[in-house]
Amino acid sequence: MLASSLVAAPAMAAQRLGDRALREGDSGPDVAELQTKLGKAGFKLTGDGQFGADTTTAVKAFQRVASLSASGVVGKKTVAALNSALSAGAADAGAGGFDSSTSSAGNRSLGDRIPVRRGMSGHDVRVLQDFLRRAGIQSVTVDGQFGSGTARAMRSWERLAGRTVDGIVDAGDIDALRQQVGAGRISADTPLRLAPGDVATVGPDGLATAPASAPDVVKQIIAAGNVIATKPYRYGGGHGSWDDSGYDCSGSVSYALHGAGLLDSPLASGDFFTWGLAGPGLWVTLYTKSSHIFMVVAGLRFDTSGRSTAGTRWQADMRSADGYQVRHPEGL
Repeated sequence: MLASSLVAAPAMAAQRLGDRALREGDSGPDVAELQTKLGKAGFKLTGDGQFGADTTTAVKAFQRVASLSASGVVGKKTVAALNSALSAGAADAGAGGFDSSTSSAGNRSLGDRIPVRRGMSGHDVRVLQDFLRRAGIQSVTVDGQFGSGTARAMRSWERLAGRTVDGIVDAGDIDALRQQVGAGRISADTPLRLAPGDVATVGPDGLATAPASAPDVVKQIIAAGNVIATKPYRYGGGHGSWDDSGYDCSGSVSYALHGAGLLDSPLASGDFFTWGLAGPGLWVTLYTKSSHIFMVVAGLRFDTSGRSTAGTRWQADMRSADGYQVRHPEGL
């Protein structure tokens, strides 16, 4: 009697999603629950409780969206990410967005809540808009507000990509869009072309003026950069304290990014190798190698190199990117 109870217990425990790791070939109520949740995330699956190839494909796509290893095996991390994304998407759909000043939700990445739809706002919407522009839908404004313009842009991309045209951003859309723009980003080493009027200018005082069309976070980067634009170069400067008498290359870039809330503590040049996303940004692009880092913000170069002659870290001319790794803040 005891032996049979021990054998039966694991089978009973595996009836709810998350009680066991799921993979192709498995079956049961927990697989059906997984398929239902994946369906809510936007994947077209039959909730038959059989973990087949279609379910594996959907799982891998969601794992990519959630920045998890795309193994196709559903463990506790995948279940937690799926539950969190669906819960956040449902909650914010009712509230019409979220207040980034009072919630950690302001730092959300695209895929942290599903679906993303009209009426929402935040960093993930800004990332979506950036991706749509990279995918060729230039009519969308990168402002973090999912309004009628973003909905139209989304429907345009869906038609071009052969996706269901509804203007609602589900996990499948995110995966397809991210892969499309990612393929074009990896080898590029120059910022994307800004529209006329989107380029910042540098005045005779060495300070930069942000274009009116720039997102607020870009204006904040420029404002922070202006604080130290004409300060001396000092090796190690800006790494012991944000308020310093001089700043080196990485200390300068760190200071400007910190001023926009994008960085909590200073980073050395090499630390930026894995910061943000690969490739150039629309508004902000970082060029880094172990010995130096500079960035381009709204078309202006922010660089300690040249400060001694120009008198400012802001410079309108570009320089060779040979030997540099290219990164950008997500959504910019």
